[in-house]
Amino acid sequence: MRGGTLHPVGVIAVPYFIGAAMPGLVTRQPCVELSPPLPDGSPQQRMAVLYRHLADRISVEPGPVAYAGDCLAAIGVLAGLQRAGIDPTLIWFDAHGDFHTWQTTQSGFLGGMPLAMIVGRGEQTIVEGAGLDPLDERRVVLVGARDLDPGEDEAVAASAMTVLSVMDVIRRDPPPGALHVHVDLDVVDPREMPAHNYPAPGGPLLRDMQAALAHLAATGRVAAVSFSTWNPALPGADRAAAATAVLAAAILGGGSDG
Repeated sequence: MRGGTLHPVGVIAVPYFIGAAMPGLVTRQPCVELSPPLPDGSPQQRMAVLYRHLADRISVEPGPVAYAGDCLAAIGVLAGLQRAGIDPTLIWFDAHGDFHTWQTTQSGFLGGMPLAMIVGRGEQTIVEGAGLDPLDERRVVLVGARDLDPGEDEAVAASAMTVLSVMDVIRRDPPPGALHVHVDLDVVDPREMPAHNYPAPGGPLLRDMQAALAHLAATGRVAAVSFSTWNPALPGADRAAAATAVLAAAILGGGSDG
């Protein structure tokens, strides 16, 4: 299995939010910034191209780590892992379910749909464009979700995904085999992780997230990590960047410099 200890680490910056450029993204250094030419079409069409480029990079990058402006980037990370012959379990940390489809969403926000897309539900334009074979729901662990919308909550409850708290992750053995750890940083309580578009109070403390990520890293089976970051334009972005560096150090090792 490639990856494992995540050394050496290939850090990839994907400075986009729902297919639009997002300046000010702060990542672990050094990194490679992904900025391919994108079509003038819909956000789905733009992200299909963007995340195919990300999949291309992930498939050849040792110990890949992606920093992106939204959770949809995880589609490209997973597609790249599959192309490299890795079939991981997805550990998805998020304050939200990201499990909407067009049948449940009231806002039409694509950022509320990526986990549903990944398991083959609803909108599949980005999944198909990136070249991802949808994951079996039994290979997905949703962690820390506390802000689910009507309809979305029912879909999560009826799914075959495992739903855990951050403390559950600390106490349990991770699933066998390779792991893709995706962290939407809004999973951390906004008092310690500010500058998010959709803050959800009542989340885990930073130290608990550190412990959970270190527990997963200790398996030596983390094949890739993806972070969905804070909004650099919002107040507290500097605090969020510092807190993210702490979490990156927990799962990647080394110092906590951003």
